[in-house]
Amino acid sequence: MTIRGGGIVTGAAALLALAACAPVETPGEGVAAAMPPTLFVAAKRGNTLSKVDLATGREVLRLPSCTNPHELATSPDGQHVALACYGGTSVDVFRTDSLERVKSIDLGSNARPHGIVWHASGNIYTTAEGRRSIFQIVGPMTSAPVTFEFATGKEGSHMLAVSPDERTAWTTDLGSRTVTRVDLRTRRAPLSVTVGEEPEGISLSPDGKTLWVSARGSNQAFALDPQTMEVRDTVATGRFPLRIAVRPQGDVAVTSDLQDGSLSVIDTATAKVIRTIPVSGPAEAQTRFQVTILWSADGERIYVAETGTDTVAEVDFARGTVLRRLKAGEGGDGMAILP
Repeated sequence: MTIRGGGIVTGAAALLALAACAPVETPGEGVAAAMPPTLFVAAKRGNTLSKVDLATGREVLRLPSCTNPHELATSPDGQHVALACYGGTSVDVFRTDSLERVKSIDLGSNARPHGIVWHASGNIYTTAEGRRSIFQIVGPMTSAPVTFEFATGKEGSHMLAVSPDERTAWTTDLGSRTVTRVDLRTRRAPLSVTVGEEPEGISLSPDGKTLWVSARGSNQAFALDPQTMEVRDTVATGRFPLRIAVRPQGDVAVTSDLQDGSLSVIDTATAKVIRTIPVSGPAEAQTRFQVTILWSADGERIYVAETGTDTVAEVDFARGTVLRRLKAGEGGDGMAILP
């Protein structure tokens, strides 16, 4: 079931649909069986999904996924991982134990889903770049998920963040050079602001009070007020900061600087770069082609996807060193983790 129209869904019909599809699990039920710390990697050239055992560093399973898969998100209960099928129109869901595909939720013509969040509420959010919108998928693991579409009206709505209370989502819009705030509850029109050149990375601080954005075309990171969209601080980073991720503890944000083969570490209190962590270095940067970055839940490790060499670099944050390189599928990009 899909409900669309002007990017806003309100009224009794929407409330009934939400109630009908809301997850029925109670706290403590449906929790996945104990599993070693696990990394999932979507390989955009190989069209596969990999499972890596972080205890051993070994890729234990790799299976076909969908055309040009990109971002990944794990379910709150740890039983499933959702994949944005950028080369198609669907969000596909796989079991974390076996990588069996159990759902394929179609978003309509030309959707091209890319960024994805599996919210603590159980709902999935994804950008639909080809439709200049985002989708909310309510009850994704029920027999009849409901999708709500919200227009951004911007070109290349690529990555997204969602507030803890699910009232607001934000997108980076590569083609329009903007960041857009989308109200998920009212008829208020989306609010877009120009932020640097080619904003792509986006990450909301754990307290929800600061929206961090990296603009790859201007080698900058920005701290925005999530509601007014005012730029509070501008930070010079390394070259081509493709992604930005706030540490779970909230003390730093890190950008993935593709052309330097490094990470810029930003103190979130002062909005200053306090150190640079080399991952491959400038000489190997164009070979390794680092893209997505992901924190471990304890904030001690950073995982860096190197799409050119089909590897993921595991970085010790405190020491600023690469501990090992994990093999995955061809062109590994999107990542998700189970602690």
